[in-house]
Amino acid sequence: MTARSLWQGWWGIASMVSNPITLIANLVSLARIRSPAPPVPGAPGVPMTPGRPLVKRVEILGLLLPVLLVAAVAWSAQRDPDYADVGDCVHNSGNDLRPDLDVVDCSGTDAEFRIVGRFEVSDASACKAYPESDAAFVLERGSTTYTLCLTQVPSF
Repeated sequence: MTARSLWQGWWGIASMVSNPITLIANLVSLARIRSPAPPVPGAPGVPMTPGRPLVKRVEILGLLLPVLLVAAVAWSAQRDPDYADVGDCVHNSGNDLRPDLDVVDCSGTDAEFRIVGRFEVSDASACKAYPESDAAFVLERGSTTYTLCLTQVPSF
């Protein structure tokens, strides 16, 4: 059942919470099973074989799913301008009317702008506090509101 949980237990929202709890409970049960009490004389039957160890089954690859999901979320958040700070560099994949900013490495060739100021308001005039700023990126999306003051990164 642990093998099935590893492979199939991640596909629902409730399962993302209950599956780790189930797996931990299975590990506790496994510890108890590995140290059984001595057999009772005259007990019926022969114990079942435990089968192949879990680490030697293909279902162990089910552990990759939550790891890959967390890695994808972390990678996405790393490139999202919502989490950009002063000093980070950005690249505009869109155009001047519909900008699409991604946070990039400042030493890379695709770095177009460096963030010199950030305000939690949607007002491009706030960038007047930074005379070196060449552009402003204003975002209003639901409860997310901010302005990034940008200066152009010299290209070599």
